[in-house]
Amino acid sequence: MSLQEMVRALRDAAKAEAAAVINRDGAIVAADLPPTVSPETFSIMCAAILGAGMTATAELRHSAPHRVFLESEDVTILIQEVGRRGMLVLVVPPEVSPSTLDAMIGRFAQAVSKELD
Repeated sequence: MSLQEMVRALRDAAKAEAAAVINRDGAIVAADLPPTVSPETFSIMCAAILGAGMTATAELRHSAPHRVFLESEDVTILIQEVGRRGMLVLVVPPEVSPSTLDAMIGRFAQAVSKELD
């Protein structure tokens, strides 16, 4: 199964509005995004959000975050490290629990990290 197919399968399983694997520079590796979304803007901003979290924790002399949740009334965005050089972004309805996502992401991350490292 290709990385693109794995991203699409994860998007379907998580009932996500969008799913992407991006590198630390914000370049898209594989994505399944709505047609109205600019892939470049989406991926660069997600990389910047995780990067900002890393900078903030470094200033406090704590370890870098492995994931960031952005929650609003109608959506949750998860940005999580996948391997050493990549990150997964999932945009899901707010009723999808983090524990439900953890199980799906664990299997996905294991498969994808081999391709990214």
